[in-house]
Amino acid sequence: MANLNENGIPPFESLPLGANDPPFSAWGLYGQSDELGTLNRLTDERVAAAARDEIRTGFRVSLNWPLDAQSQGTFFSRAAFHQDMFQKTPRFINDDVWTFNSQSSSQWDGLRHYGYQQARRFYNGVTMEQVHGVDEHGARSTVNGIQAWQERGIVGRGVLVDFHAWRLAQGRDYDAFGHDDVSVDDLRACLAAQGTEVRFGDILLTRTGFMAAHAAKSKDELQALQATLPHTFGGLRQGEDTLRWVWENFSAVAGDQPSFECWPTKLDYAMHEVLLAGWGCPIGELFDLEALAAHCRKEGRWSFFVASEVCNVPGGVASPPNILAIF
Repeated sequence: MANLNENGIPPFESLPLGANDPPFSAWGLYGQSDELGTLNRLTDERVAAAARDEIRTGFRVSLNWPLDAQSQGTFFSRAAFHQDMFQKTPRFINDDVWTFNSQSSSQWDGLRHYGYQQARRFYNGVTMEQVHGVDEHGARSTVNGIQAWQERGIVGRGVLVDFHAWRLAQGRDYDAFGHDDVSVDDLRACLAAQGTEVRFGDILLTRTGFMAAHAAKSKDELQALQATLPHTFGGLRQGEDTLRWVWENFSAVAGDQPSFECWPTKLDYAMHEVLLAGWGCPIGELFDLEALAAHCRKEGRWSFFVASEVCNVPGGVASPPNILAIF
């Protein structure tokens, strides 16, 4: 393995770590049985420092889109949220049952979701057969399941890159439902305009304007977009510049878009492959960052403490983020 820097990671140029491993992968960096990936960067020391530095007023902002936000129809043919509520007569009691796809609203993509498409492997070389395996006692495999993340949560310093506000100030066009992409240079320029410093281990949140664009669409317009295949969305640009920036800085990445990266990919690989299957880096999608952006503008700072606890579903593929930003 290449020499590790002061943050405990090898240089981007040394990836993949294994000569026969898929492009840019870092399998084995934290051990062959690791299921945390880049969340290993959220050490107790970094989380404690983030709490000391970022929690000043106690003001809290939810980043969770309503679970039923796409109840009239979803992208990627995912089952929409449905609630059944029933009264337990004769007692004065109600119960309810929720049915939904874990990726139909705000979500963290887990390590079982998107693998290397050519190599046919998930994080740390896990196969589809291992994911769907059953042991001699009939217990289903939980390898790379979302339950591994709930033990410590996704908790630390968050930074918002409000690209949407920045590009409006620049007079720059951007179509959230087009194939427009956002470069690392764009993100750096936005951070500089905000006066926001990135620190190693940060949780990256990118506001590209999808929520505003979605809210402006009529029901008929949304249904037409959902029926058009392949779906197209704006998002981060694929390429080594973006991958290097994420590798060198972040523990998790998220955005307000359905795919985080622009979709479909413009290259012969998707960033989902490298982030999820190569590094074990959580990808958050459909985060509602509108109230967060407004509060950041009010406070004049775009860093804060993030607390996210995924659902404890053994073998889960994805999860609602259950996430708060705390100032």
